[in-house]
Formats: sequence, C-alpha cells, structure tokens
Amino acid sequence: MGNSPYADVDRPPLRAASLNRALARPGEFWREIDVCPESASTNTDLVNRAREGAAQGTVLVAEHQTAGRGRLGRTFTTPPRAALTFSVLVRPDVPAGRYGWLPLLMGVAAMRGISRVAELSARLKWPNDVLAPAGEGEATGRKLAGILAEAVPGSEGNAVVVGMGLNVSQEREELPVDSGTSLALEGAACTDRDPLLRAVLRAFATCYQEWESRGGDAEASGLAPEYRERCDTIGRPVRVFLPDDRVLEGRATSVDSGGQLVVRDPHGGEHPVGAGDVVHVRPTD
Repeated sequence: MGNSPYADVDRPPLRAASLNRALARPGEFWREIDVCPESASTNTDLVNRAREGAAQGTVLVAEHQTAGRGRLGRTFTTPPRAALTFSVLVRPDVPAGRYGWLPLLMGVAAMRGISRVAELSARLKWPNDVLAPAGEGEATGRKLAGILAEAVPGSEGNAVVVGMGLNVSQEREELPVDSGTSLALEGAACTDRDPLLRAVLRAFATCYQEWESRGGDAEASGLAPEYRERCDTIGRPVRVFLPDDRVLEGRATSVDSGGQLVVRDPHGGEHPVGAGDVVHVRPTD
C-alpha cells in the first residue's frame, strides 16, 4: 500500500475514466481528458501534441509536475496530487490578435470554479494570476494559481495551449514562494481536485465557446466586463516591469477591449500594457 496513490487519503488520485465520462461525452466541447502520473510540464507536452495534430478540446493533467513553467522562464514543482496542474488545447477560429484574452479567460474560469466548489471569492491579478481574498493588513491576496498561454503555429492550423497550476492542499512549507497560498490554507469548503477540475473545465468551455462565437470579441461575449469586475489590479497603484527592462509606475485604471492593462502615470498619461510583470504596491510605497 506504501506505493499506492491511495496511501494519502487527503490527496487521492484523479481518475481519467470518470473525468472523461463526465466531460468528454459526444457533443461536448472536451474531447479527451488525459491524466498522467508525472510530467515535467503539461504545457510543453501538450504543445508537442498540438504540433502533431491533437484535437481542440484535449486536456492533459499531471498528478506530479516536476518542472512547471511560468512567465519569464520561472519554473516550479508541486508535491504529488497536491495541486491541479493541467493544460488545455484550443484552436480558436478568431483573429490571432485576440488570442491575448485566453489566459484571462482561464482566470475567469478558475475564479468561477473556485467560487462554486471551494466557496472562496477568488480575485484576478492581471495578466495571469488567481488570488485568494486579501487578509487583514495585506495589500493584496496571496497567489492561488498561475496561468501560462502559448501559441503553437503549425500545419494543422493555429493552436493555443493554456496551462494552469492551482494550489489545492499544500501546506505552507510545500509552497514554492512566500507569497503563495493554497485552497486548504485559505479554509476552502472543498479541496477535492476532481470536482474542482470539472468545475473549471466546464466554466472554461462555456466562456470559450461564447467568446469564439463572437469572433473573439471579449466585450460582446461578456468576458471583458466579467474580468474587469473580478480584477484586483484595476484601481491599484502598480509597478510594471516591462519586457524591454523599463519600469512603469502609476495606477491601473482598466483592462481594455484588447486585454491590455491600462496604466495612468503620475503625469496623467495612459499606457496600454500588453505584457509585463505587475506588482501591486501600497499607496505609500
């Protein structure tokens, strides 16, 4: 029993058969839910499958991710079955310029799933983090999940892989960074990964199909208003580390129709930011 995945009753394994019965039925958006025992990075593995022609609606979940990839080349690992580490493959029939909404869409899906199953009011940090509610004396909530989207051009048509790592049952010492947290540490009503994954994937499919049916128009599909309502970055003083090594400081005023963060500098100039590492700062910083 020592090597059984059921040895830790607080961290039971995911069962691919039941997930596929629930989510990959004929006529549903999801085509296949593949659960693997271990992966260095589900994004890397699914990108490779996309290049080989894998269908839209393929999901790859790793019970143990050993070298997950985040933004800016960061890597992380998670204890076996302590987190939801998964990637989804989509082939959007929308202009490529609107693909930037996909990581934000995954954030909205995560927020919906966490609210429904874990009964926590999660918040979103632009562009790719899901936060727990801020505690007393905290400028911002701790990080529950990170999201990474990668475009995959190829002969089978453009594809995008969107991955997420959601901390579920980790104890404080198991988290890779001090600013992180988990559903368990936040007192979630449920830390069972099976219903959490089902809820997030169902929410993603609903949001994605509406967004795609509107040609990737996040305003018309309702995605942009919902994201703005739950985005904890809007209205805050921020420090944005831009890809060209510049630093932009100001107040985040909105997320525009293209999914860019709009930052107003101290002189009143507004700057749309398409990519960058954002730090929420206290007004006195």
